Amino acid sequence: MLAKSYFVWYFLFEDGPSWTILLKEIPFVLLVFCLIEWFATKRKIAIYMFVNLLITILFFSLIVYHNHFGIIATSKVLEQVKQVGAVKKSIFSAIHPQYMFMFVDIIIISFIMFRRQMALNWKSSMSLKANRKAVTALFCISIVLCSFNIFPNRASMNETIKAEQMGILNYEAYSLLAGQAEEPINAYEITQVAIDETKGIQASVNPVLLGSAKGKNLIIIQMESFQNFLMNLSIDGQEVTPNMNKLAGSSFYFPRFYQQVGQGNTSDAEFIVNTSFYVPPDGPATQIYAAKELPSLPKLLQEQGYDTATFHTNEVDFWNRGELYRALDFNRYYDKTYFGEDDTVFYGASDEVLYEKTAAELARMDQNDQPFYSHVISMSSHNPFSIPENKYKMTLPERFEGTFVGNYIRAQNYADYALGLFIDELKQNGVWDNSLIVLYGDHRGLPIFSLEDDDQVLMEEILGHEYSERELINIPLIISSTGVTTSSVKEQLGGQVDILPTVSNLLGVSLNDHIHFGQDLLNQTTYNLLPQRYYLPTGSFVNNEELFLSGSGFEDGQHFTLAGDGVKPLKATENEFERALALLHLSDSYVTQLPDREVEE
Repeated sequence: MLAKSYFVWYFLFEDGPSWTILLKEIPFVLLVFCLIEWFATKRKIAIYMFVNLLITILFFSLIVYHNHFGIIATSKVLEQVKQVGAVKKSIFSAIHPQYMFMFVDIIIISFIMFRRQMALNWKSSMSLKANRKAVTALFCISIVLCSFNIFPNRASMNETIKAEQMGILNYEAYSLLAGQAEEPINAYEITQVAIDETKGIQASVNPVLLGSAKGKNLIIIQMESFQNFLMNLSIDGQEVTPNMNKLAGSSFYFPRFYQQVGQGNTSDAEFIVNTSFYVPPDGPATQIYAAKELPSLPKLLQEQGYDTATFHTNEVDFWNRGELYRALDFNRYYDKTYFGEDDTVFYGASDEVLYEKTAAELARMDQNDQPFYSHVISMSSHNPFSIPENKYKMTLPERFEGTFVGNYIRAQNYADYALGLFIDELKQNGVWDNSLIVLYGDHRGLPIFSLEDDDQVLMEEILGHEYSERELINIPLIISSTGVTTSSVKEQLGGQVDILPTVSNLLGVSLNDHIHFGQDLLNQTTYNLLPQRYYLPTGSFVNNEELFLSGSGFEDGQHFTLAGDGVKPLKATENEFERALALLHLSDSYVTQLPDREVEE
C-alpha cells in the first residue's frame, strides 16, 4: 500500500511523492487493516486481497481520470461510470501501460495462492490471532492521524491541494461522507440587481443593436472540443480552419471568450448556453438540475412565437439529455434515431451527415410562418481525435504525425470542412440570410496532463510559449447575421454564460423576468467576471486582465496574465475572489430552489 501510494502521488501531484505519505495515506490503510483483524475470522487473506484490489482500482481510476481531465475524481465523479461505455475510446487513450504496475502484487499473490502448499502455509500463519490491545492502539493512533489530516484542511478551496493536504484516501472518504456546508440563499434575496452588483456591472440604459435581428431564426452551433488557438492557425502554410477563419473575418469575433463547463462537459455547455446559469458543484447539470422547471432560451423564444429544436447525432439518453431537453422545453430533439449510423465517427453520425440532414430540416422549418431556434451540436472532433483516414482533409507535417496534437488538429480541420459545407448549404437554401448565427466551442480539446513531451513541444511551437490553463479554457465565439453584424474583432471578455443575454438583446427579447448570470457582450463591454469550477479549482476566475487559479485560499493562488508571457500580471483581487464564489453560490441557491417539473408518465 505504501508503494502504491507513492506511485499514485507521482502522477497526481505536481511535487510528486514525499515522506508525508507515511502520515497521510498509511493511517487510513491501517484503519481498514485493523477492522479486518478485529472482525475477520475466516478467509482473512481473501478479505485483505479484496481490500487491496479495491484501493488499487481506486488509485488506477484516479490516475486515468486525472490524465484525461486534470482533476482528482471523487465518488460524485465515479458515479458516472455508466457513461464510460459510450466514451471508451477517450478513456482508453488516457491509459498508459505503466499504470498497470499497481496490479503486479495482486498477480503475484494470486499465483502464490494457486500453489497449494504455499497457500496452506500462508493461511496457517494468518490464522494466528493478533494482539487485540496492539490492534486497538494502532486503530486509535490511525484515527487521530486521519482526523489531523482531514479537519484542518477542510476549508481549502483547491481540490487538488485539499487532496494533497489530507491524503488521497482521506480526501475520498471526506468527499463521500461530508455534507454540503453552505446553506442556500433565500430565493427572495436572489434578484437581478443583486447578481449584477456582485458581478460589478450595471444594466444598460440604451443598449446598442437592441432588436436588430428581431424576427430572424436563431441557429446556435456548438463545436466539439474547439479551442481558440486554432483560429487563423497555419501549419507549414496550411490553414487549419479556413471556414471558421472566413466566418470570423466577416462577423463579430470574440477571441477573449472562455468555457465554464463542469463534469457534464458538452452537455454542460448546452445547459449554460440555454439558461445563463453556472454548472452545479457536484455532478453534471443534466443529472443535478434536469428535474427542475428551468427558465431557458427555448421558453423565452417560444413566448415570441418560435419553434425550437436541438440536433445531436448521439443517443439522447447519453448524459441524460432527454430529461435536460424536457426541462429546457425544446419542442423536439433529433438524435441518433434521426441521423442514423451509416457514416459514423466515434459516437454517432459524422459532422457531414449532421449538417446535411440538419440543413434540410432547417430549410423545411424555414418555410413555416414562425421563426425557429435550432441548437446544433457537432461531435466528430471528439477526444481522442483519431478520425478515419477517409475524413482526412489535410496532410500533416512529419513532426505532427502520430502525435495527440497532430490528431487534434486533423480532427478539427475535418470539423471545419464539414462546417463549411453546412454554411454553403444554408446560404443556398436561403436560411442563412434570414438567421442569426452563433458559433462557439463547447470545452477544451487538449488536456494539459494528457500531453507527451513531443506534444508539449508542438504546442510551444504553435503558441510561441508554454501551453497553460489560460489557453486550455479559451474558446472562440462568433456571431453573424446578414445586415446586422460586420467584420469586427470584439476584445471584451466573455464566457458561455453570456450567450443567452447577448442573443436576447439582438433578437429584442426582454430578460426583465428572467434571472441570468451572464451579461450582454455587445453593451456591457468594460468589465466581466467569470467564475470557474471543476476543470479549474473552486474559487478560480477570469477577469479582464488574468486567469486566477485558487490555492488553499486566495493568498497562495496562481496568476496567469491573459496578454501572454512576458507581460507582468495585474493581480486579481481578493474581492473578486470572494465575488466569484458568491456568484456560484447565488446560482446554486437559485436553481436548487426552482420548483420540480412534472414528470411525464
